[in-house]
Amino acid sequence: MIHIFPSGPMCSLRRALLLWLVPMFVLVGLVSAACAYWSYGRMVGTFMDDQMEQLALSIATNEGYAPPPGLTRERAHKWGSYVTQVFGADGRLQATALPQLAVGLQAQPGFHDLEQDGTGWRAYTTAPGASGHRVQVLQSSQFRGTLATERAGAAIAPILLLLPLSVLVLWGVVAAVSRAVQDIGRQAASQDEHHISELTLERVPHEIKPLVTSFNSLLSRLRDAFATQRRFVQDAAHELRTPITAVALQLENVRRDLPPGACAQSFTQLESGVQRAQRLVDQLLKMSRQEAAAPDPATAVDLDAQLRESINTLIGLADQRDIDLGLVESAGTKPAAALRCAPGDLRSVLDNLIENALRYTPEGGVVDVRVLDEGGRVAVEVVDNGPGIPEDMLARVFDRFFRVPGTGGRGSGLGLSIAQSAAQRCGLRIALRNRGDRSGLVARIEPA
Repeated sequence: MIHIFPSGPMCSLRRALLLWLVPMFVLVGLVSAACAYWSYGRMVGTFMDDQMEQLALSIATNEGYAPPPGLTRERAHKWGSYVTQVFGADGRLQATALPQLAVGLQAQPGFHDLEQDGTGWRAYTTAPGASGHRVQVLQSSQFRGTLATERAGAAIAPILLLLPLSVLVLWGVVAAVSRAVQDIGRQAASQDEHHISELTLERVPHEIKPLVTSFNSLLSRLRDAFATQRRFVQDAAHELRTPITAVALQLENVRRDLPPGACAQSFTQLESGVQRAQRLVDQLLKMSRQEAAAPDPATAVDLDAQLRESINTLIGLADQRDIDLGLVESAGTKPAAALRCAPGDLRSVLDNLIENALRYTPEGGVVDVRVLDEGGRVAVEVVDNGPGIPEDMLARVFDRFFRVPGTGGRGSGLGLSIAQSAAQRCGLRIALRNRGDRSGLVARIEPA
């Protein structure tokens, strides 16, 4: 199979067209030049031969011929002047227009190609006349070649001028096609699992439309698959929520009649498992609603008020685990004027990061929420003194249902994934790093 595209860095529409078409253009130009030179050479030769023959016959019929004065080799070669020679019946030269040209009489009448002192000449010799004298007319072959070259050059010049122009036009057209393909690629790259839409077919070349149509078919199937997945998760969470809530209520009723001892310890573990199941169902519902909801418009957000609201919501969990939860602001920070995003998404980011820190910080620990002003860019850091995350797992904790081994049953593996999705929608980025001075984790929120 012949591949028109070269491999490696040369695999490009522009380079492929240039590699194939430019040599073809050059070859066409060379063939056209050769054909024009051959055609004009024959035309010039035929015309000049006819002139030489008429001149020779005219001189042969004129008994009183006198050669024209002032003819030189330069004039003969540059201007193509004819060199006339008259020979007597005995073959001796009687008159010549250029004495420096020592070319003898040709025995056979007609046209001949001669060479004298390294210079080519075209000659026509007449047959003997009534008086026996003969006429020979010569013309420089160099002049004929130059004339044919000039005429061929004039004919091929437009083609030679069109070659670079054609290359430039070809480059521009391919560049426009490349931009169209790149625009289609950007549209395809901008798709995500939350917002999948078909690529537009407007101004798409007919040759590329089948490819774009196949992309649209694939995107449609992906959209349907994601919608089915979201519906399944939402329906399953709704169906599980009621029985799990009923089980939790029954456990509360049973605890009052439960005798102390080993049975109580097992019952506590059962309650912990039910609570984790409730949290998982709540996170699944939150995730499905987040993915299905249309994005809220970005507005100026009072970050300070949003942080205090999130802290007030989670202060109960902090008190329950005896954790010191507080807000620390740097001097001169103006968060309300620095962040523009959807309030619901920002609230989801803050709630999940703070709650995640509270759940993994040991009882009696500290969780600080810091607001930083870094040259006009506002950032938020949630700092805890928990166990931290192994460096090789920092990139994986944003995956759904991923939990760091050894953390027990405190999380569902969805909080950071939900926070990251919400942050991306409002133009923020979440970066995690372990504290360098002591154990613990720093979750940083900053503009992307």
